[in-house]
Amino acid sequence: MGRYLQIYRHFIASSLVRELEFRANFVAKIAQALVWLGFSALVLIVIYSNTDSVAGWNQGAAFILTSTSFLMYHLVMAFCFSLVEIPEMVRKGTLDFVVTKPVDSQFWVSLRRFNFDQIGACLGGVAMLGLGVFQSGAQPGPLNWLAYLIMLACATITYYCIQFFLMTLGIWFVRVDNLWVLGETIMAVARYPNDIYSVGLQRFFTFVLPVAFLATIPTRQLVQAPHWDWVLGGFAWAFGSFTASRLFWLRSMRSYSSASS
Repeated sequence: MGRYLQIYRHFIASSLVRELEFRANFVAKIAQALVWLGFSALVLIVIYSNTDSVAGWNQGAAFILTSTSFLMYHLVMAFCFSLVEIPEMVRKGTLDFVVTKPVDSQFWVSLRRFNFDQIGACLGGVAMLGLGVFQSGAQPGPLNWLAYLIMLACATITYYCIQFFLMTLGIWFVRVDNLWVLGETIMAVARYPNDIYSVGLQRFFTFVLPVAFLATIPTRQLVQAPHWDWVLGGFAWAFGSFTASRLFWLRSMRSYSSASS
């Protein structure tokens, strides 16, 4: 464990050096994320200027939902940005150098780059979360916040696993460039309350594809009483997703030999 922590410190240091080389780009990315968050907030304001509730969600709860999906997405983008490079590494053959290193290859391809410009986006998401709690009229106690933070952590792990699974497909489908877009599509669905869909889709997004566990169910831990059975469900999805993605990666590594094969 100590060895991997030391390696990760080197990852952080090299990522910081890379960001400092292009400071204007760093600031521009932060501004872009904050503008996108502001645009999402503006859309909600326009919608709720014509109604008080959408599928039982008031404006404050919708703000919490948006900020939760925003935080979860940008946490993955901050810590695991190097995932998007897997298909390119396969095409260029640089994955060959990763699999021959004396370090776990999944650890390397997942955490090699820390995206520092996502810190500003995460802070903006926290600010929007606080605003949503204030507007919703909810008064979450310590247990609500505990359940929410656990669910947010589980959602982040689950979304990482989804994206990791999709990027690993690049080993099998070398010519497919836009695998990341599939994860973005799932993220777009997660930004909306699960209650707006039909009963069949609600069950599908809860028990088959864990879209509801990415934002809707974590949000409910703040606007309602904490439901520990759902927290256990979120933990089960996170653990199951990580196990499945890990096994799929190991299976893919056994199939992958080199860039020329």
